[in-house]
Parts: sequence; structure tokens; C-alpha cells
Amino acid sequence: MSRDRQSRGFQVFDLMTNLTADGIVRGLAAAGAMFVARRTVIILWRTISGKEPPLNPEDPQVSLPEAVGWAALTAATMQTARLLAIRAADSRNSRMRSGPEREPASTADG
Repeated sequence: MSRDRQSRGFQVFDLMTNLTADGIVRGLAAAGAMFVARRTVIILWRTISGKEPPLNPEDPQVSLPEAVGWAALTAATMQTARLLAIRAADSRNSRMRSGPEREPASTADG
């Protein structure tokens, strides 16, 4: 990953360059978590505001507080879900890789 991307805080999952099992698991976990998070944000928005979420927050007909609120809620929820999913996937992968704890076999001949 280029230094420029890292400096901006982006970690892009690229299937074309990272086709490892761990990378696929991380990507699927992140995608699933973000799907669930998006649905959760929409339900929260409807419950709290009593309105549908803005389809296009950049639209001038959407008030600035509503647009900023939607953007902040969506961004925070989606990134938190992504972070938690990737950490859970990494934790699971590292446990699977290490396997059960075994005692080393004795090499003594007697």
C-alpha cells in the first residue's frame, strides 16, 4: 500500500492484489458489517427524526443540520462496524492459524 494512502488513513481492500484467505475473510466480514450498519443507521434515523433519511445530503433542499447529522451518523457507524468486523475476523484467523496448544514432542531416546 502506498505511503500516500496510509497517510490519509485509508486502508483499501483490493481483491485484485490481495487474494489471500485472510484478506477475503476480512473483506467479507467488513462488507457484512457495513450492510448491517447501514440498515441500523436508517432505522435509527427514522426513529430519532421521524423522517426518512436524506437520499442526497448534498441537495440544497436538505437542511444543513440534517445533512451534517446524517453524514456524521453514517460515517461513525459504518467505520466502527468495519473496524470491529475486521478485528473480529483477524482474531478468529489468528486463532485458527495457531491451532490448539500442544506440548512439544520429546526427542529423547530413553
